[in-house]
Amino acid sequence: MSTIGKNKPTRVYRKKKPQEANILLTTASAIINHSQRSSLMPLTFGLACCAIEMIATAGPRFDLSRFGWEAYRATPRQADLMIVAGTVTNKMAPVVKKLYDQMAEPKWVIAMGSCAICGGVFQTYSVVPGVNHLIPVDVYVPGCPPRPEALIHGFMTLQMKIDQKRNFSVSPVKVEPGFRGPTRKEPF
Repeated sequence: MSTIGKNKPTRVYRKKKPQEANILLTTASAIINHSQRSSLMPLTFGLACCAIEMIATAGPRFDLSRFGWEAYRATPRQADLMIVAGTVTNKMAPVVKKLYDQMAEPKWVIAMGSCAICGGVFQTYSVVPGVNHLIPVDVYVPGCPPRPEALIHGFMTLQMKIDQKRNFSVSPVKVEPGFRGPTRKEPF
C-alpha cells in the first residue's frame, strides 16, 4: 500500500475579493449596427464569370465562414445582401429588380465586376450599362473578374458602411448650460 498523497491536507481555493459586475455602456444604434454587420446573408445570384470567383470566395482557401458570411441563401426572402456578379442584360433586368424587391429590409447590394458596374466590354444595346440603373448599389468591387480577396474587401467595406448607419431619425442635440428651450423667430 502506498501512502503517497494521503497525508496532504485538502486545499480549498477561495477568491480574495467578490466577483465584480461588468458594465457595458453603448447606444441602441451601435448594438443594432453590430448585429446587422455580423449576420449578412448573401443571395446566391451569379450571372457570368464573376460568379465563379464568388463561389471560390466561399471555398476553403478564402474561408468566408471566419467572418460569418458563409450562409448563402437561395431565396431572396431570407437574404439581405445581393451580390450582382456578372453582366446584366435587358432581358435579365426585370428579374434583378424583382429579386431586389423581394429581399428583406434592410437590404444591401454589392456590384461585382466591370460588367455589373458599367457594362464591361459589352457596350451593346442588350446590356444594361451598370446595375445602378436598376437598383441602388452600396459597394462596387472592380475587376474582370475580381479576385476573391477583392470581394472580401467589398464585404468589409459594406460592414464599415453599416457601422456608420443611423437607425433613429432623431439626433441628439448638445444643450449648453442655461438653455431655456427653443425660441420662436416669428410671433403667432
